Amino acid sequence: MQEIDLETFARAHAAGAYVLDVREPGEYVSGHVPGAVLMPVGAVADRAAELPTDARIHVICASGNRSLAVTGALQRAGYDAVSVSGGTSAWRLSGRAVATGTGAARSA
Repeated sequence: MQEIDLETFARAHAAGAYVLDVREPGEYVSGHVPGAVLMPVGAVADRAAELPTDARIHVICASGNRSLAVTGALQRAGYDAVSVSGGTSAWRLSGRAVATGTGAARSA
């Protein structure tokens, strides 16, 4: 499985899933899934060792394109990763809360 739907992701998020946001910092600051860790797509290859190896990584971007590419690369590297279909845009459109700024957000 390389991609999961928004409802499956929402359940995983509510249960404390690890969420990796691969958008650019400006996109992240303007609104992200609460608790998401920022690691822009261009930094993932160099910083992959910072990712958990004992938990599924839920990769999210704006709409699902960048997250699919990163998910594929992470899976090839041996990580348990899935892409969130529809991305942060779908999360927002579903009426779910988003966090803004960098405040309490974790950064990998």
